[in-house]
Amino acid sequence: MIKHETNPLYLADPQRYDNMSYQRCGNSGILLPKLSLGLWQNFGATSPESVSRDILRTAFDLGITHFDLANNYGPPYGAAEDTFGHIFKQDFTPYRDELIISSKAGYDMWPGPYGIGGSRKYLVSSCDQSLKRTGLDYFDIYYHHNMDPDTPLEESMSALDFIVRSGRALYVGISNYSPEQTLKAIAILKELGTPLLVHQPRYNLFDRQIEQGLTDVLISEGIGAVTFSPLAQGLLTNKYLDGIPSDSRANKSEIVHFNSSDITDEKLEKIRQLNALAQKRDQSLAQMSLAWILNCPAVSSCIVGASSSAQLKDSAASLNNLSFSAEEIESINNIVGFD
Repeated sequence: MIKHETNPLYLADPQRYDNMSYQRCGNSGILLPKLSLGLWQNFGATSPESVSRDILRTAFDLGITHFDLANNYGPPYGAAEDTFGHIFKQDFTPYRDELIISSKAGYDMWPGPYGIGGSRKYLVSSCDQSLKRTGLDYFDIYYHHNMDPDTPLEESMSALDFIVRSGRALYVGISNYSPEQTLKAIAILKELGTPLLVHQPRYNLFDRQIEQGLTDVLISEGIGAVTFSPLAQGLLTNKYLDGIPSDSRANKSEIVHFNSSDITDEKLEKIRQLNALAQKRDQSLAQMSLAWILNCPAVSSCIVGASSSAQLKDSAASLNNLSFSAEEIESINNIVGFD
């Protein structure tokens, strides 16, 4: 069976940069699109490669120049990078210098003691594997995906420094680090001569933990934030306005990060109130939720996922209305219970 069919050469939309907004990543020289494309959920072996290709093409045609991967994105682990590699070779090779492509390592990836964590052994080996799967010569950004309490931070940061100095990546980032851990990482990397470019934290209307110190650190230190999970696993969309649909990810046992216990009657009522506010702004709930994130001064870009090109286009429409009145911000805070 032929899994990867020959496709005609992809020609990107010549107007792709006309409507996308770009923002500087911290104090660096890198400009990132306001929206980035994450390949976590819909680029594994269970997703048709034709759909994945259509989403990637649509993203670039919209001016989305940042594609975000990780070693364990799938399913199975590595499958998203494998899929991306096939599509990149066929469609995006001529556009390599117009793209920011990132990957990460930190969570479990292969059996044994060297397939998880923050050791130099794991990070360098994983980076090499990811480059092989994607077929890239280098990553633009390579992240440590999560803090490893059992490995000295100096070792993890020196591994990132080595990855840059060896030509495997241009910039380094961290993800899911606390404010205190972030400050230490910044100091170590600065001393090594490979400054931290970006931090990738979870952030949405329901999860505002980064406002408890991390955003202040990033702003004061000149580090960009590229946030993920902007729609709270789909909660901040119109999918749950009438309860939990039978085909929802919340009803799928294989989704370990999100299930029906996360959706209470109280939360559903908040979703409906947020949706009413979004309608007054002539936006969908998802569009308003994305626009709200991009108003945070620490945020350089927001990573969105998509199961179709139509869904991605709908997310991009959030950029048409990014302004909020003081009254709207107050209403949002009251609805979600943020003081």
